[in-house]
Amino acid sequence: MRSRRGLAEAAGSWSATHRWAAVLLWLAFVAMTTVLGSSVTTAEPTPAELTNGEARHAEEILEQAGLELPAHEVVFVHSDEATADSARFRAAVTDVVKRIEATGEVRDIVSPLDDSAGKPAISGDGHSALVQFDMAAGTVEAKEKVQPVLDAVAKVDDAHKGLTVEQFGEASFTHAYDEKLHTDYTSAEYISFPVTLGILLVAFGALVAALLPVVLALTAVVAASGLLALSSQLVHVDQNGSSVMSLIGIAVGVDYSLFYIRRVREERARGDSTKAAVTAAAATSGRSVIVSGITVIVSLAGLYLSGNGIFYGMATATILVVAVAVLGSVTVLPALLSLLGDRIEKGRVPLLRRMRQQRALKRMSADGGTNATTATTPDGSANTAGDGGGWGRILGTVLRRPVVSLLVCGGALVALVIPAFSLHTSDPGVSDLPTDSLPALQTYERIQESFPGSPTPAKVVVRADDLEGAEGRNALERFRSASSSTSGISGPVTFHTSADGTVGVATIGLAGTGTDERSVRALETLREEVVPDTFARVPGADVAVGGTTAASVDTNEHLSGSAPWVAGFVLLFTFGVMLFSFRSLVIAGFTLVLNLLSVGAAYGIVVVVFQYGWGEGPLGFTSTGGIASWVPLFMFVFLFGLSMDYHVFVVSRIREGHDRGLTTDKAIEYGVRSTAGAVTGAAVVMVAVAGVFGMMPQLSMKESGVGMATAVLVDATLIRVVLLPATMKLLGEWNWYVPNWLRWLPRGFTEPVSGGLPGEDTPGPDEKEVAEAESLGAGVGTRT
Repeated sequence: MRSRRGLAEAAGSWSATHRWAAVLLWLAFVAMTTVLGSSVTTAEPTPAELTNGEARHAEEILEQAGLELPAHEVVFVHSDEATADSARFRAAVTDVVKRIEATGEVRDIVSPLDDSAGKPAISGDGHSALVQFDMAAGTVEAKEKVQPVLDAVAKVDDAHKGLTVEQFGEASFTHAYDEKLHTDYTSAEYISFPVTLGILLVAFGALVAALLPVVLALTAVVAASGLLALSSQLVHVDQNGSSVMSLIGIAVGVDYSLFYIRRVREERARGDSTKAAVTAAAATSGRSVIVSGITVIVSLAGLYLSGNGIFYGMATATILVVAVAVLGSVTVLPALLSLLGDRIEKGRVPLLRRMRQQRALKRMSADGGTNATTATTPDGSANTAGDGGGWGRILGTVLRRPVVSLLVCGGALVALVIPAFSLHTSDPGVSDLPTDSLPALQTYERIQESFPGSPTPAKVVVRADDLEGAEGRNALERFRSASSSTSGISGPVTFHTSADGTVGVATIGLAGTGTDERSVRALETLREEVVPDTFARVPGADVAVGGTTAASVDTNEHLSGSAPWVAGFVLLFTFGVMLFSFRSLVIAGFTLVLNLLSVGAAYGIVVVVFQYGWGEGPLGFTSTGGIASWVPLFMFVFLFGLSMDYHVFVVSRIREGHDRGLTTDKAIEYGVRSTAGAVTGAAVVMVAVAGVFGMMPQLSMKESGVGMATAVLVDATLIRVVLLPATMKLLGEWNWYVPNWLRWLPRGFTEPVSGGLPGEDTPGPDEKEVAEAESLGAGVGTRT
């Protein structure tokens, strides 16, 4: 008896029947979201949303008072010959002060020529000096307002030959960094599309079949971008979130389409009509796409438990693009496949076709002309079929010796996981980019040589009833005195208050680069010794230390604390989704184990390559001795979700075979062999997209890119072709174990409804058709 149609089959069947309506509805959806999204400006996170802990509290005090932390800037004046007491040098400094003041964009200028406050801003050898100031605009707007100041400084540099006059600070660096990031991400997107198209062209051997997934992924990204602009009014998103969305959208959209198209071609090779093939694909691959998409979305939702605005934006952006990609895969894709029919094979690549035919003939000759590997079709009959190439031979060995395969492969993965236990997180700060990638970083290096210490000062925020009274003034004087005599703290102190005099912010320099150990120790001294003896003594004072160093330390500590909650959420709900989807307690359980192994192996490789520095030469970076604080959590959530693409696709095919009457052993062989080509193609696409991250100059992007590529590679090979079948082979019928108290779970979601079911009139496939279908699955050949 035929089971009730599931959501995926119902959507695919309707789409295949109402083809033009489905296409027009999709185009209308993409157009509508684009127009609506362009009507608003994407809202970025506030400074408080970007950090955590005490640094966040400092930002919140300022936000409530309508007083933002100022962006601190310095102008570096240097001469190899002249010193700070020479007329030439003093003229340049005076010109800097005059020109930047004239822009109207700065405040609290401290000149090195000032008798008291400026003294610490002259280097020991007298050849360098710093003009210090704050941007008049708040931290968020400052990067948009800093260009006139940069232009003014550049004019001073041109006017005073023989002297170097350069600017560096929070606003100027962020301004340059954002432009660099936008350029790099745009280049990555431009690279990813042709690379993906090339991979698909090799996988499918036909231009139309290769273009279809790329077009669908592109429209999904466009639609999701419009939705993101709208949703950002509620959940703010930064540039990283929207850019990551594009790359993840391409990978996921292409993978889902690839699974679907592969199944349609297999069904067509069996002799089904186009409509029947599309319906069968909807009931099988379409169902897998929905399960995979739900699992990815659930995993990404775990980022909302991080308590950090950057992750909120990333989660929202990627959830939207995955949801849209799933929607497109189960609605408009069946319509397009139905419209194209056999025309999907247009634009064949002759060389690829001949190479595949030659490989198929060689394998048949090697098997005595019959390609005699026995495979079992879903109807339970044994047929002589293609062995799936190299993966087929590996699978044969795994199924013959599951214990040995499990021990060898499992041991190799455990060895890769071991370095992960020494993982150390840190904020790379300006070290996230190589010095030669931005002129601003070269300026930073020169400033560090003459003035070792953080270019971004700590900011002490204090809220009290009357900071302009005697208590407030005395606290400020004590703070100035303590700062000048405390190791690790230096530089002039600036202080300004809100209009009502109840909130004030003092800035002070810290030793180190801003994120290294010296800066962290200096921050501890400021928080534990200086602040308690100064501003904290003001009656009713609420004091919090913010700034770049504080934000780095506090966010890192917060993420370490929230990581177990995020991981627990992802594990729990992934288990639930897999249990509901496959109606098996055992499959849900070992899914978590296998995914943890692949993610752990990726962690281990990232630690070895980046923390230990083994990859410095080939990848062109300098190790900071740690991994960027956001990368491990990002990798866990994204990889745990994305690895489900392959797992759901393979296990769905195994379950399909089992539900059609195969023994577990035969279902494993059928499932892995028939999905080998699709999984390989999807993994290559994902690795290529992740590799784009790895090519970026940002160290944190390299770390995430290498980690993602490694995990996907391990997942699609060692996990899906070795550990998964070996484990299921050893478990046997226990794979499908459901305790009595869970027998209420619905069966319809796991039972296929496509052609070839036992007892139906649909004829079973003959040997030629099965061999051809398996060749299609392995990327060996096609039939129109």
